[in-house]
Amino acid sequence: MVNPTWTFRLFTVTLLFIFKALLCSSVEAVSGDALKKQAELEKLFCPDYKHYSVNQHRPFSEGKLKLPFQRPAPQCRTFKSTSVEKVIDDITSRMTDPDLARLFENAFPNTLDTTVRWHITGGESKVGKTQKFLQSFIDQGRWEGPQSFIVTGDINAEWLRDSTNQLAQYQALAKSDKNLETLIHGAINTQAEYVIQSPYCNAFQPPPPSKLPHTSNRQDDFVHPAYEPLFVFECKWELDSLAHFLGLTNQFYSSTGSTAFLNNRWYLALETLISVLDMQSEPTFDPDTKQYQQNEYTWRRATTTGTETLNLNGIGNPLANGTGLIRSAFRPSDDATILGFLIPSNAMMAVELRRTASMLSIVGKAALSKKLQRRSEEIERGIWDHGVVQHKRYGSVFAFEVDGYGSSILMDDANLPSLLSLPLLGFVEASDKTYLNTRRMILEKQGNPYFLQGKAFSGIGGPHVGLQHAWPMSLLVRAMTSEDDREIMDMVNLVLNSSQLGLVHESVYVNRVNDFTRSWFAWANSVFAQTILDIAKRKPHLIFGKGAEPYIIS
Repeated sequence: MVNPTWTFRLFTVTLLFIFKALLCSSVEAVSGDALKKQAELEKLFCPDYKHYSVNQHRPFSEGKLKLPFQRPAPQCRTFKSTSVEKVIDDITSRMTDPDLARLFENAFPNTLDTTVRWHITGGESKVGKTQKFLQSFIDQGRWEGPQSFIVTGDINAEWLRDSTNQLAQYQALAKSDKNLETLIHGAINTQAEYVIQSPYCNAFQPPPPSKLPHTSNRQDDFVHPAYEPLFVFECKWELDSLAHFLGLTNQFYSSTGSTAFLNNRWYLALETLISVLDMQSEPTFDPDTKQYQQNEYTWRRATTTGTETLNLNGIGNPLANGTGLIRSAFRPSDDATILGFLIPSNAMMAVELRRTASMLSIVGKAALSKKLQRRSEEIERGIWDHGVVQHKRYGSVFAFEVDGYGSSILMDDANLPSLLSLPLLGFVEASDKTYLNTRRMILEKQGNPYFLQGKAFSGIGGPHVGLQHAWPMSLLVRAMTSEDDREIMDMVNLVLNSSQLGLVHESVYVNRVNDFTRSWFAWANSVFAQTILDIAKRKPHLIFGKGAEPYIIS
């Protein structure tokens, strides 16, 4: 019997070649505009990757898992980089496990292959003199320069957190690859526009200049400050979203040395960010009058899921005065916090403020640099003073959430930033005693209610997906924060064996690895790629064989 799926694919490919032949019959005379139209026409025949990713595609890897090749056809890829292709060849040609090599081959370029929905280099805009004058007068350069819209994968929206992490493995290549440099520069500019207009929001619609259609999240939300649904996909106040905006900037500056993004819009975004930090450091009760004071941000959603809304009519539980910590209404998982001082997100913000302060000092912004440095130190003191608690079994540990009154939540969640990821964030060394105690706690069922174990898979999960699905991301972070060879490869192999579609999933059912959420989740694929690059640098013998030299992107 003829497989209808393959019949459709053959028909599609035949049509593609016919159109290509017609367009290229006089290739010597084809103009730049014609080539652009040809590329656009070819993309009309590209399958939706959301559907493409759930099917297995040849050739299969030569290992026991026979993993499929899940990259889209070259003409269907959303961004191309020769330096990325070189890294793929360099790494996979040296790897001893063909299945692991195939997973890296699929995962490392996944963000570029599938999620760059809109990118301009900054030279495409043809604006008249009058319009340009009005733009400069009204919004001082809004949407000017390179711009990049990076979606999370199967949802047509950009999360500040996800997009920063999705691009992280390419940062080291940006200095030598002008196209990648412009892509990431554009991502900084686009995030800056999002932060300026809606700093409390976590996920965004396509930029207006892209003319791409917006997507409804189909939720009934009541949020203050109000936002524009055509601009914002979801408006959960997550402290780490703003930390990731700074993180994207700091990674880019560290890798390239470029300060091209330091324009009026970026400084306005930073000013907006500082204002939000000031507002969200306010206590629930006025320290002088002891009276309740309304927080700037409130959130209510019509839902039957407790983690999707804030109690006390959208306010959340009370928070104490004078802690130095910043409130976060939601976690990186998009679940509501129980106690609003979320320690991993505060730790990340402290680190990124410090790094931004260092950069601004170098470029001559001394006063602004000192302001950020002071805020960074204040948050860090708050973490050590209020975010470290004594556990009767594990000793001194970092709490996941606190309220400044003495209450704490002891757990960890798979999403980044997490307590497990504190060394990766740069907040503590992996050898820090409090971190090691915390690590023991969160990697045991007795210490962490969301450490999930089953017959086929185990790891940290979280309330976002439930009590039987652990997230591969947590295993990868565990590998990157470990010096133990066996632990590292145990984690990598668990993720490998659960990635039977050739891509890393959001979460995996602990008793059966072919039961998972999200076949296409670019952030998880990026974290896998970052893990392999980390092992190639720190412990190359684990993936390249005994006596192998480190592989370092420079």
